[in-house]
Amino acid sequence: MLSIDTLKIGHKLTNHELYKVFGCGNSGGMRRAKKTNSLIIISSHVESIYEDRWDGDILLYTGMGLNGDQSLDFNQNKTLNESSVNGVQVCLFEQFKVNEYTYLGPVDLIQAPYTEKQPDQNGQLRTVYIFPLKLKTGERYINQNDVKAWQEKKHKHAKKLSQQELLNRALKSNPQSNGYKTTVIQYVRNEYVSEYAKRLANGICQLCNQTAPFEDKKGMPYLETHHIAWLARGGEDTIFNTVALCPNCHKRIHILDLEQDKAKLLSKIQNLALEN
Repeated sequence: MLSIDTLKIGHKLTNHELYKVFGCGNSGGMRRAKKTNSLIIISSHVESIYEDRWDGDILLYTGMGLNGDQSLDFNQNKTLNESSVNGVQVCLFEQFKVNEYTYLGPVDLIQAPYTEKQPDQNGQLRTVYIFPLKLKTGERYINQNDVKAWQEKKHKHAKKLSQQELLNRALKSNPQSNGYKTTVIQYVRNEYVSEYAKRLANGICQLCNQTAPFEDKKGMPYLETHHIAWLARGGEDTIFNTVALCPNCHKRIHILDLEQDKAKLLSKIQNLALEN
């Protein structure tokens, strides 16, 4: 049974599970749980008006309050501000999907909160408090598939904005690179499978049938291996699911994800298997 003691970094919880584990409320980005003497902090990327952002390994978290100027004496702003002395454990979750919260771990308030201007729920500029938080583990857990889906959603939204709206948002963005130490899900590929696929291709892209665009430093045709059924979707790392593609076709596959391309590659690999 999932509990605070068994909760691990990277665990994904539903809203109901958050309530069951911590005894907190079922709404809001800051949820006090007196039963477990904890404060649940949710950095949400789903339809949120707050502008939480990472600066290196520090999360600059926007305080509580949807409309008007925020106050440090208001509800959980006060709890978080006094967390270094009130004994409350602050637990951070990050949200990329509706009703899915990924546990990042406990955090400390490492500096005094400061103010900046952000729009409220009605689009009016107001004063908010920014809380500099740092994970006690030092690492931000990221599921690459979650981030990719979120970025694709943001990309679609950006394409709908006017040029002036894009300019306004771009000027407000953090000019510093979002570099930070993270824990990510990675798939370790079998190098024997990869090399075998390249040998079968013999320097020819298995999708466009063109010669590799260049040679690597060892004078070998440069091709990239690709799993027809993606590993992230449960595909197997075998010679019957692995092909060699030029960089252009590899990118095409990941962007368009066309069924006819998959069918062509499956046919190609099956024919090669029969020949060998």
